Amino acid sequence: MFRDKNGRQLTANEAVAKISARFKAIFEETALFLIQIPAALPSHSFRKLVYWLLGIKIGRNSFIHQGLTLYTLGGISVGEGTIIGEKATLDGRGQLHIGNHVDIASEVMIYTSQHQINAPDFGAQNAEVTIEDYVFVGPRAIILPGVTVGKGAVIGAGAVVTKTVLPGAIVGGVPAREIGKRTLSSFNYRLGRPRLFR
Repeated sequence: MFRDKNGRQLTANEAVAKISARFKAIFEETALFLIQIPAALPSHSFRKLVYWLLGIKIGRNSFIHQGLTLYTLGGISVGEGTIIGEKATLDGRGQLHIGNHVDIASEVMIYTSQHQINAPDFGAQNAEVTIEDYVFVGPRAIILPGVTVGKGAVIGAGAVVTKTVLPGAIVGGVPAREIGKRTLSSFNYRLGRPRLFR
């Protein structure tokens, strides 16, 4: 007799599916643990290769600095000319799309999955996050599931973004709210180079 974590008796098919899912989870968790080794190495090219092998799409001239935290293999795409700072958290469980020429500062956390706090099983709920081109996300900002950050928007340091941000808007605070607007109307700049040994 097999039972789930809530004590409900499982059919044979349900038990096989649970066991299969558990082995898959163990494999993924082991891979995510091992990723911490290349994530700490001071080589952008090597890290980019490892992330690509794990199913993360990374565009030309885009860089991810050291200390990246992931929650799943794949589910993340990064456009061209984008720089992601040190110790960032990128969650691909609900799909994460980061555009071109996006500047994501250090220790930013972007989540695509959260608990359903009113559900009887406290289960997960995934929702896609999209960060459009030319966005700047300040240090230690948090972006929550289901958010779209419009082209050219600015997320202030430490902001907690819970809802969609309009193009060109400047937001800050907890929860984030609009505090200004970028005066730049045409975006065509390129970000500087990444830190060499980070």
